[in-house]
Amino acid sequence: MAPVLVLWLAVCLCGTLAVDKGNFKTCDQSAFCKRQRALKPGESPYRALLETMELTNSRLTLQLINDNNKVRLLLELYRLQGNITRVKINELKPLKPRYEVPDVLIREPHTEPLSVLSQDENGVVLSLGAESQRVIVSAQPFRLDIMEGHDVLMSLNSRGLLAFEHLRMRKDTFSYKVTSTVASLWDNIKSVFSSQADPDGEKKEEAEPADQAEIIKEEEEKEDGMWEETFKSYTDSKPNGPSAVSLDFSLPGVEHVYGIPEHADTLRLKTTDNGDPYRLYNLDVFQYELYNPMALYGAVPVMLAHSAQRTTGIFWLNAAETWVDISSNTAGKTVFGKMLDYVQGSSETPQTDVRWISESGIIDVFIMLGPTPKDVFSQYASLTGTQSFPPLASLGYHQCRWNYNDQEDVQAVDAGFDEHDIPYDFIWLDIEHTDGKRYFTWEPHKFATPKEMLQGLMDKKRKMVAIVDPHIKVDTNYKIHNEIRSRGFYIKNKDGGDYEGWCWPGNAGYPDFTRADMRAWWASMFSYDQYEGSMMNLYTWNDMNEPSVFNGPEVTMHKDAVHGAWEHRDVHNIYGFYVQMATAEGQIQRSGGTERPFVLTRAFFAGSQRYGAVWTGDNAAEWDHLKISIPMCLSLGLVGISFCGADVGGFFKTPSTELLVRWYQTGAYQPFFRAHAHLDTPRREPWLFGPENTALIREVVRQRYTLLPYWYLQFYQAYLTAQPVMRPLWVEYPQDPATFAVDDEFLIGRDLLVHPVTEEGARGVTAYLPGKNEVWFDVNTFQKHNGAQNLYIPVTMSSVPVFQRGGSIIPRKLRVRRSSSCMEHDPYTLYVALNPQRTAEGELYIDDGHTFNYEKKEFIHRRLSFANNILSSVNLAPDAQFITHSWIERIVLLGASKPRKVTLKTADGQESQLEFEFDASMSVLTLRKPGMNAGADWTVTLQ
Repeated sequence: MAPVLVLWLAVCLCGTLAVDKGNFKTCDQSAFCKRQRALKPGESPYRALLETMELTNSRLTLQLINDNNKVRLLLELYRLQGNITRVKINELKPLKPRYEVPDVLIREPHTEPLSVLSQDENGVVLSLGAESQRVIVSAQPFRLDIMEGHDVLMSLNSRGLLAFEHLRMRKDTFSYKVTSTVASLWDNIKSVFSSQADPDGEKKEEAEPADQAEIIKEEEEKEDGMWEETFKSYTDSKPNGPSAVSLDFSLPGVEHVYGIPEHADTLRLKTTDNGDPYRLYNLDVFQYELYNPMALYGAVPVMLAHSAQRTTGIFWLNAAETWVDISSNTAGKTVFGKMLDYVQGSSETPQTDVRWISESGIIDVFIMLGPTPKDVFSQYASLTGTQSFPPLASLGYHQCRWNYNDQEDVQAVDAGFDEHDIPYDFIWLDIEHTDGKRYFTWEPHKFATPKEMLQGLMDKKRKMVAIVDPHIKVDTNYKIHNEIRSRGFYIKNKDGGDYEGWCWPGNAGYPDFTRADMRAWWASMFSYDQYEGSMMNLYTWNDMNEPSVFNGPEVTMHKDAVHGAWEHRDVHNIYGFYVQMATAEGQIQRSGGTERPFVLTRAFFAGSQRYGAVWTGDNAAEWDHLKISIPMCLSLGLVGISFCGADVGGFFKTPSTELLVRWYQTGAYQPFFRAHAHLDTPRREPWLFGPENTALIREVVRQRYTLLPYWYLQFYQAYLTAQPVMRPLWVEYPQDPATFAVDDEFLIGRDLLVHPVTEEGARGVTAYLPGKNEVWFDVNTFQKHNGAQNLYIPVTMSSVPVFQRGGSIIPRKLRVRRSSSCMEHDPYTLYVALNPQRTAEGELYIDDGHTFNYEKKEFIHRRLSFANNILSSVNLAPDAQFITHSWIERIVLLGASKPRKVTLKTADGQESQLEFEFDASMSVLTLRKPGMNAGADWTVTLQ
């Protein structure tokens, strides 16, 4: 009996340490997904009515008809600036308006003229202007093909899986019975007269109401879950009935697709033929599983497709629950199988087919035609904006746990960093800092004098983040609750009362952040006179904003909850986006519009990049969770969200010392660098694991701080140009197939390649160094390696394999102090890595690090370049003005030759000779104390 009991306990305990998948739906348990997935390819009922086509200067409209039920749809086609095509499909005459996502697009996109190239009874060909691009609209069945020359770039409805469930009246309602009875009588009367007037009877294009009622009745008898759906003990009332939309896209020549975060999966998306589709539905998933398509905390409905010839993107603008199916004609083929096809002359072109299925709303899709990865990033940013430019300090190290106990604990941890000479910028407080989980308050005994605590941090040029979640304790003694209730700002339940659910405070209400007036009120709560105890160095963390409802279906809100005219099902995935938007706006307003905000969010949507940072949620202290942090952040970067990180050390469970050190070494090279841990785990401040491990962690945190000038430049570039900060290799090497599936290493900007050690007990890693005819320099040893090779690198516990690209110049600050603000005026060291042509270039960006004054041209932006043995600094922004006290204290040239002499020439024409050292064994030339101001023009000549 004992062994059986032990086994039973083991099973139970294991179950408590992982996600309970039974709490979350599969496609088969989601009625609309099951219904749509049952449709057979190649049987499209939709036909384009070409005689209804209207073409204006900005758009084409065309009616589609479903020949099965005679319901008409309206197709709108737009050619947008920047090589983007927009396709919208809605009901021609819906019973009521269908939800169209607001606030995500930064403006109404600029259109460009469409023109008809040819037309006949089978279809119409439209010009897209650029490079012989055109759209072919085929009438029966309806289909769109986007072409360039002879190549099909993308096809819509080529598999015939367009589906649009029209709004209808429920058959067992009184109004339905009256309508169908009257319509039936009218139908009989009309049929008598029409048979006399038109004995041949022309084909009717649109169903009469009685016919439509009969068709609807047949549809509803075939399907469960159209008007009501039950999952576990939860019933979704579905007052609007079935309203799903679906469309398929075919991508000829494509084998690699990416994006649609958030999933704990590989960077390259897998085919879904033998399992569930990828799900996009913001959920609070306790200790999520890896390598599966389950939904997680955020949803960005953007997919990138890449081949050696082209990169394209699909942006499916819909905020309802969405499933994405992926299939491929090369899936499952081994490398040998593909070679065999090649040898045998197999003519099958690789193709990936993608199908999007959403529960409600309309079809509104932006097709981004590239052709390069950087073009697609720019195209998407033209729609939803770029990554917000964060305060410099937020790129430093963040120390967090659930929870630091009191002010004395905060003070002791802060002092511990100084004692152990480890820099940090932010210390964080989780939910226990509040008075009974009432946000915007402080626990009166443990955090009795928050301003005193914040002032102590400010004196050291450090900052704090406190959590503010969007579930509000229902308590008549709580000001925030009373205000929201009195203003009618809570989300309503289906019966019209305030929606309430369980979360950290117990019974809670949920503010309706889809309302602009609610967001404005929420923002006003961050003002210093409203948020008592807050100061300018207090920033915000929005957690649980999927929204998380502990006693709700799938741990979230009931879909039939009500936001004004809309159901929660229509807006679910955009809720967290609005919470972060309102919070960021509050931080900006409290400073009178001068200070940049810092807000971390767990839930997100397309456009969330405009409001701050995200993290990968409640991970675990396991090696596989460390590994998965890389593709998870890479996927977010591809869809515009560059400010991403994972909880260093893992949130749940207790990491081994080796895992903790390796996680610090990985996290230090990811954009958002924060350690975090669960309430029930042992304390794990960096100095608690013995002097040796403290030294390893100290070293990598200090590496992060030396590179802050480079990180800051990358975020400025992301803000300006939408290029991701942390990026997959294929973005910079788009024609090298060896890079297409790599997700255990990555680039920071163009010029740093990082291959973290993520295997337990590793004695070596194999890194792929891309770029034929390129070279890479190990940043620690300065050893040079050729590109286009797999390089085996022996590692010890201190190793973090990082390489600088030959041809680049990277600025660092080597004088590491206790926080980034303390390093503001410190000097720079320039690392100049020469390529085989003996040239290099880079940039330096400097501003005040925290205000919006860069928008007023208060910054320094310089181009650094080396060619013909001359290193120069040239102003990239002559109309900008900013004064820096920082200077250049050292220049290190990698791959250099020994000069006879080195001459510095400054802007005023003065020349001086510089001291130098040359290491012949490594070809490293070091110029010491050249001394020029970092914002000035100068040249250094090697002779």
